[in-house]
Formats: sequence, C-alpha cells, structure tokens
Amino acid sequence: MDGSHGGGSTQLNVLGAPLATCSIQPVTGYFRTGCCETAPDDVGSHTVCCEVTQEFLAYSKRQGNDLSTPMPAYGFAGLHPGDRWCVCVSRWKEAFDAGVAPKVVLAATHRAALAVVTLEALRDHALDA
Repeated sequence: MDGSHGGGSTQLNVLGAPLATCSIQPVTGYFRTGCCETAPDDVGSHTVCCEVTQEFLAYSKRQGNDLSTPMPAYGFAGLHPGDRWCVCVSRWKEAFDAGVAPKVVLAATHRAALAVVTLEALRDHALDA
C-alpha cells in the first residue's frame, strides 16, 4: 500500500494531484484508509470516490452488491444517501451507463479509474469541479 492513513495519499487522482481523502466517516477504501487507493490485489479497483444516492444504492443492490444493509460481523454499518464511498470503477461505469451514477469527488478519485471511464464522464458527475 502506498499512502498515509486517513490524511491523503501519495497516489494520484484523476487530475494528476495527490489523492485526497474520500471519507473517514464511514471509513472507506480498499485498505480502509479513507482514500480510494489501489494496488494489484484490488481486483475490483475501488477507485471512484462518490457520494451515494438512494437510487445508486438500490441499483447496486439489484446488481448483487448490497451496500446499504449493515453487516456487523464485518464492522460495516451500511451506507446511507449522502455517504461518500470508494466504489469499484466498473460498478460506477455500469451505473453511469444505466443513468444512475452518483456524483464523484475528482480530487479523491484515483487515476486508475481512467482505464475504465473517461475524465469527461467523471467531470460531468463531479461535486468538486
């Protein structure tokens, strides 16, 4: 892993700057550092920092990834609309194609996401642009 826990990262965002923190409440990221950092073992590429909506949570659940139901055994309280979360870039792209993509935080979205989605698509859904 490359980065500091909860205080930003040495990895880069889609704008070419250091990756900003996505969320520490709830704590997110593949490594649970609060950043959408990635590494070769992050098969899902949890690289898009988004602010989830009810529409996106329902869509993700229908696709087989229930992000809203608490799973106490894993320390997961479940997400609520307005929470920020590092989602898999492929799921964000599916939601984008279906017209239900949530807004993203460009400063906290890892540049690896650009292998799957365009910067233009991300900018069109940006909270920070």
